[in-house]
Amino acid sequence: MDTYKTVVTEGEGFYSEKRSKFLAFSFHVETEQEVKDIISSFKKKYYDARHVCYAYILGVEGVGDGVSFRMNDDGEPSSTAGKPIHGQLVKAELTNTLVVVVRYYGGVNLGTSGLIVAYREATVDCLANSGIEERIVEEMIDYSFAYPAMNDVMKIVKDMQPRIVSQTFDNTCSIRLAIRRSLAPQLRQRLEKMSFSKG
Repeated sequence: MDTYKTVVTEGEGFYSEKRSKFLAFSFHVETEQEVKDIISSFKKKYYDARHVCYAYILGVEGVGDGVSFRMNDDGEPSSTAGKPIHGQLVKAELTNTLVVVVRYYGGVNLGTSGLIVAYREATVDCLANSGIEERIVEEMIDYSFAYPAMNDVMKIVKDMQPRIVSQTFDNTCSIRLAIRRSLAPQLRQRLEKMSFSKG
């Protein structure tokens, strides 16, 4: 699999049940530190809310550390908040995405099934209002070569269309390329073949 879906523009969702209000927000995140920063800013901003629950999924399978995820009920009965939020992220096939749901208590207990529905529906509404994009999983390839090989390298780049991340042209040249993961072995092979033919 060399594509993944993620939230690119933040969305908001809303659900209310028996005077309890559930405000949901989605974010594109790349690291656990970003998640922590967003959660702590939410706790400050919504200091008067009863619960700030969330779930996130990070990483793309097979890239770096693989997939990590977390769910947090923030004082709600176990698995009634984080789990339904996480369930919707999985259903929408999203990664590198965080959804936070802030609950203002309305004075009436909703029970576990009521809570599950509320957190799920707030998340569904939020994701429906988010900008979601399919992105390509890229692999980085670093390659060093002697200056005379420049034209040959550039021909391969022109053929295979990787993205040039950085390049240095000196006595020894180096180039860093990003290419769709499924094409990376082919690009590596072509560059290596060139090294052998020059050596």
